[in-house]
Amino acid sequence: MTRYDVFNGDADGLCALQQLHLSEPDAEEAVLITGTKRDNALVQQVPALEGDRVTVLDVSLDRNRDAVLALLERGVSVRYVDHHYPGEIPKHPNLAAHIDTSPERGTSLLVDELLAGRQRAWAVVGTFGDNFDRSARQAAEPLGLTQEELDLLRELGILLNYNGYGTTEADLHFPPASLFARLRPYADPLAFARHDETFATLRTGYADDMARARALNPEHRSATHLLLLLPAAAWARRVGGVYANALAQQAPGRAHALLTRREQGGFLVSVRAPMARPQGADALCREFETGGGRQAAAGIDRLPESDYPRFVDAFLAAFRES
Repeated sequence: MTRYDVFNGDADGLCALQQLHLSEPDAEEAVLITGTKRDNALVQQVPALEGDRVTVLDVSLDRNRDAVLALLERGVSVRYVDHHYPGEIPKHPNLAAHIDTSPERGTSLLVDELLAGRQRAWAVVGTFGDNFDRSARQAAEPLGLTQEELDLLRELGILLNYNGYGTTEADLHFPPASLFARLRPYADPLAFARHDETFATLRTGYADDMARARALNPEHRSATHLLLLLPAAAWARRVGGVYANALAQQAPGRAHALLTRREQGGFLVSVRAPMARPQGADALCREFETGGGRQAAAGIDRLPESDYPRFVDAFLAAFRES
């Protein structure tokens, strides 16, 4: 029997996996399958056979439905934990689905629930990384952390999330599987942040990339909407998602769209619903081919240049206060 662990390469996926690997003795031998944050059609890469077990973390079931069904029919047991739009969830004796699309918690908190809080600090890191600050602070309350410790966990979550963005792993500071290998020895995320040189590398890269992003002027800014175009550059592909999160934190009543130009033409899109009304981002992005995500935060992998005017109109029409 082989165990396969499939996970999103962002903070939520990494921290969900870290909780399981710290809690489950057989996890050490698992075959890992991952990619960049946007590389989420991952289940098709799993070569599992009858009797094998697969855990899928923080990637949309809607994007992986056919591959999951194929595994189930081959006699593979699948545990699926996620918070993105799933479409219809299959009913199958080999499938254990833990899917919750509530707008204020992610996969790390779903795994935390399954583990009864045994690795809560890592759940807090992943929740901060997915921009659920209020939920992260609530989850952290039983840990008795100082403000400095809580701030450090928040920064770690943001940095892990930052590392996941990019069109290919060449854009990233660390491939997600390599980054997980660096996290794996640390039961305490504070120890990782204080003692592993990986943290300093990510902190420096994040600061440099964010400074470039802040120097750009938006194409549209109002009390309710902000739309920003970023160039076709590796730094812009790395920073687009976390900059969208930062802008959302600064203006919780405003919706944000960051469009990064693709070298092949068109755009990579990140959308954030207003944090005061965290719904609708996934519905907007699913109006476009290659779009998807969750209620509060979603994206489009490839928006053609010809669809740019339609996207702008749809974005400005969405998230209006009723």
